[in-house]
Amino acid sequence: MGLREIKMERTRQLIADKAFELFTEQGFDNTTIEQIAAAAEVGPRTLYRYFPTKEALIVTFVEAYLFTALDQLRAQPDDTPLPEALYALVDNIVAATAANSDRMLAVHELAERTASVRAQLTDLWWTWRAEVAAEVARRHRGRSADMAGGMAAAVVMLVIDLGVEVWAQSGGRTNLRRVVNRCLEMLRSGEVPIASPTSSSA
Repeated sequence: MGLREIKMERTRQLIADKAFELFTEQGFDNTTIEQIAAAAEVGPRTLYRYFPTKEALIVTFVEAYLFTALDQLRAQPDDTPLPEALYALVDNIVAATAANSDRMLAVHELAERTASVRAQLTDLWWTWRAEVAAEVARRHRGRSADMAGGMAAAVVMLVIDLGVEVWAQSGGRTNLRRVVNRCLEMLRSGEVPIASPTSSSA
């Protein structure tokens, strides 16, 4: 990475940091682009080059660690057992969340309070889920690869979503990895009821 790229990344990070500070202090809706730009000591036009909307300041942060984890899944050898590869995907997201716990708690709170943020994060989640499903389907060795990929991605998304919800409700005090592992254990052991057709409805 050259000096120009390093400077741009520092500016990008500074803008995001100042934005989250202001969002936390005065709320998302009460914070303007002009205030964020002033706090980061850049012009509004410069800010828009990095982040086209206020929502992007939040969504881009989550997008980065979701797709970094997905890239790590794609980089695994194709002969890696899928359960192992998918657990690594989940664990990478858990690790990223723990490493950025204050920021992730702020994201969770902002999403709960702000409809536009929540909507864009939901869109991001579904886009990411589709990408995970496609990668699992590509690696799948059995029948109905697309269906298996979709179901595997849905389970991964559900486990992460539920784990983060429990973790955020505790103010980040609950061990996220322990919650996620418990969710996976419940699925494997059959503790979670799964809808099953009766002979008359099959």
